[in-house]
Amino acid sequence: MKKAIALVLVGLAAASCTQTEKGAGIGAVSGAIIGGAVTGNVRGAAVGAAIGGVSGAVIGSVADQPGQCYYRSRDRYDRQGRPLRYIDRCPRDYY
Repeated sequence: MKKAIALVLVGLAAASCTQTEKGAGIGAVSGAIIGGAVTGNVRGAAVGAAIGGVSGAVIGSVADQPGQCYYRSRDRYDRQGRPLRYIDRCPRDYY
């Protein structure tokens, strides 16, 4: 019975979150599981949770903005050599 109540409370708490918060939570949990499984220690799980949380938040923030698309630049790069990313209006025929 305690497990059922705990699951209901977690479900209600998650239902009130924005897409950004849900994405961050799912990303953090997934990253922690994967990081812990790959490295076999707590430090790997913590790093995985951090990376997954940030990635999930970015993906979730795009979901909070209807009509907005997530793009990567083809000709501009950050200091690590990765393409710059930005959010802009989606093309008309996208939907």
